[in-house]
Amino acid sequence: MAKHYRPGRSLLVFTLGLVGLLVWAFLPGENHSPKLGLDLRGGTQVILSPKVAAGQTLSQEQLDQTVAIIRQRVDGFGVAESEVTIQGSGDSAKIIVTIPGETSRTVVDQLKTTAQLNFRPVVAIDFGAPQPTASPTPSASVSESPAIDSTPAPTPTPTASVAPELLLPPIQSPDASGDFSDRFTALDCSTSEILKGATDDPAQYLITCEEDGSYKYVLAPADLVGTDIESATAGLPQQGAGGWQVELLMTTEGAKKFATSTQSLSAQQTPNDQFAIVLDGVVISAPSVNEPILGGSAVISGSFTADEARALAQVLKYGALPVSLEVDEVQQISPTLGADQLRAGLIAGGFGLLLVIIYLLLYYRALGAIAVVSLFAAAAMTYFVFIILGRGIGFTLTLAGVAGAIVSIGITADSFVIYFERIRDEIREGKRLRIAVEQGWIRARRTILAADFVSLLAAAILFYLSVGSVRGFAFTLGLITFVDIAVAFLFTRSLVTRLASSKWMNKGSAMTGVSPTRLGVISATEGVN
Repeated sequence: MAKHYRPGRSLLVFTLGLVGLLVWAFLPGENHSPKLGLDLRGGTQVILSPKVAAGQTLSQEQLDQTVAIIRQRVDGFGVAESEVTIQGSGDSAKIIVTIPGETSRTVVDQLKTTAQLNFRPVVAIDFGAPQPTASPTPSASVSESPAIDSTPAPTPTPTASVAPELLLPPIQSPDASGDFSDRFTALDCSTSEILKGATDDPAQYLITCEEDGSYKYVLAPADLVGTDIESATAGLPQQGAGGWQVELLMTTEGAKKFATSTQSLSAQQTPNDQFAIVLDGVVISAPSVNEPILGGSAVISGSFTADEARALAQVLKYGALPVSLEVDEVQQISPTLGADQLRAGLIAGGFGLLLVIIYLLLYYRALGAIAVVSLFAAAAMTYFVFIILGRGIGFTLTLAGVAGAIVSIGITADSFVIYFERIRDEIREGKRLRIAVEQGWIRARRTILAADFVSLLAAAILFYLSVGSVRGFAFTLGLITFVDIAVAFLFTRSLVTRLASSKWMNKGSAMTGVSPTRLGVISATEGVN
């Protein structure tokens, strides 16, 4: 069997993989250290106040649902070790969100966004503010390859007056005054508070603005609502042309509504052939419909940045909040663990690792040296992966994650012990060293894989059933278990096989760790051939 295994190839694969991780982790212009969690570096605390309509009472069910959605959104930023808690109860309740490190304004905005999405037919459009010149704007359209473009919608020139009073009855909302015509004429989107978010009852007509304030709209009741969206994903076009976009997939019922709506709109004249995508009462885009769309999927495209596309997809994916939220306070908080405690913890961990190294070297001698080198290789690989995941998915390392890493390193060391003891068992049975190394691996790998599988299973259960710091522990435990498998199969086994081919190891010296004399196989005068 030994002739079929090529340790040099395995070592080459492992070395190339480790070098690749090293280069990836230390790319120029990127962060070159793992992201630390809230308890190690502090973070941002956002205090939110839930708001309900006048005359209504905030229920515990609404609070719990809001917290669950916010937690999903925050976890969508990555394994961020965030905390979402409720302080108080009833109408005086506060939702406190704590996120490690500096938090951008975009993240804060996503936390409070209700993400109420409606698709409304357009009744009338006009400029949002007085315009100095009369120039038509480019047209956006929707076709069977459904692309919803966020280019400004076709707009009448300033000389073409819009008369919504001819198309609509007086406004039916009880908290409004005047009719649609007066309100529509008076609306100036460049100064209106509507851009901060408007009340959007999908069963009522709506007067609102484009998100950049360039146009104002009269919109009919919604044909589709946010619950008709099954999923939302941000990405680049598959053809490679164009910028970031958000792909929407409708539910079965939503697809039917969308088909009916686009079939009706495609037969209308401008601007009544358009539908507005309205998020929290503000128009994102208002494309025209050239033909019915029957596939149940659509793409919102336009001048999105990557962050904007991901932000929109995230709030649509995780659904609307049952209540509106106001940001009371955003503040930076200091680490909950001081520098002295962190330093003491690192010293204690280093001292424990030193004791393990001394034990391995004294008990396993040369094999112990291989175990020590393997531990350092596993530590280097883990460190590089922490840096890469910190940049890629927002993984942050907290004290709970450090605990998971320490537990996983113990599992890694245990894999070495299992392998070495299997080799010793084979030698006690009278087998030569090279055969003992190969046969010992065959017997050890099943035990190693079984132990790692149990660790991965425990990590997966903890990760999906827990929240907060426990998820960080579980994620780190599972991650380093994969590292253990890579190190044991590609690195440790290869080094042991190479060492077993040396004359010095086959002489059976006491320093090899597999001396037949020390293992009680043969007398000191016999030797090993």
